[in-house]
Amino acid sequence: MIKKHLLALFVLGLLSTGLFAQHNLSISIDGVISEEGNICFAVYNDEGSFLKFDKVFKSGSEKAVKGQTAFDITDLPDGEYAIAIFHDANGNENLDTNILGIPKEQIAFSKGKMKMFGPPKYKECVFTLNTNMEMNIRLQ
Repeated sequence: MIKKHLLALFVLGLLSTGLFAQHNLSISIDGVISEEGNICFAVYNDEGSFLKFDKVFKSGSEKAVKGQTAFDITDLPDGEYAIAIFHDANGNENLDTNILGIPKEQIAFSKGKMKMFGPPKYKECVFTLNTNMEMNIRLQ
């Protein structure tokens, strides 16, 4: 009887670690033009929230390092994600744009690139995370 309970607990433990796996995403941002301000990131986990500041799955920032800035995004469950990044050179915690909405600060996305008439779509930026991962992204 005790062996059955121990076996059930063991199986439940294996299932719970697989179902609730958390991963780390290490990102290297290339093309940082100065050490002023921060490199800010926003992680999105569905198309409907993409590039909406009030619907970010996870966000943060790191002090800008000229040339390359690296950081880790931790505790991400298995899933599909898209990342938007910008160099907040003036430290105002906003992506500065001109009157047409064109960014004045460097930006980048996981996989996708800025287009002539706006940012890429979620589907162009999305990637699947199911293990710890490293990613290189170049600011534009």
